[in-house]
Amino acid sequence: MKVTILDYGAGNLPSVERAFERLATPTERATTPESISSAEAIVLPGVGHVAALIRALDKFNLREPLCESVRRGTPFLGICLGLQVLFASSEEAPEFSGLSLFEGSVRALPNSVKLPHMGWNQLQRTSNSRLLRGLAENAWFYFAHSYAAPDASTAATATCTHGAQFAAVIERENISAVQFHPEKSGPSGATVFKNFLEMAQCL
Repeated sequence: MKVTILDYGAGNLPSVERAFERLATPTERATTPESISSAEAIVLPGVGHVAALIRALDKFNLREPLCESVRRGTPFLGICLGLQVLFASSEEAPEFSGLSLFEGSVRALPNSVKLPHMGWNQLQRTSNSRLLRGLAENAWFYFAHSYAAPDASTAATATCTHGAQFAAVIERENISAVQFHPEKSGPSGATVFKNFLEMAQCL
């Protein structure tokens, strides 16, 4: 299987590529609608501002091909902003529409805690998680964000808390997404990528 990584200029793309290389999995960068439509598995990485991601998707006409690929069952993994953009909107850029694959809005973390939420944190599992299979309950993951999806999402299989509880792992059918950065999370992150590959091959 080859993993297609959506290339819109995200700074963490090379790190994600190296993570899959360590798992002996070939990758390709997607910059055109055709490359998204023909993908066997799609990864959407993300750092920075959600508006930059949405602008890039629309500028390069990638929004519809991406949504169509996901809806027809192509395995998908979103990372950080790649999770947030799945929702209808975000307080970070309310003038832009998200992909609306999930209902609800991404909201700012409370300013009662240090922002951005940057560093290591643990998860609270809320249901069986295929992405976290084989990992200890107290495993640590690396986060870097100031906005997050609601923990009440029916697709959330794990949450995290930083000032407020939020969705840290989302899984529904062929859609998987994580708020943390598995490419920066050491062996635990490598296990998440490995589990995604195994899930993708079963779909």
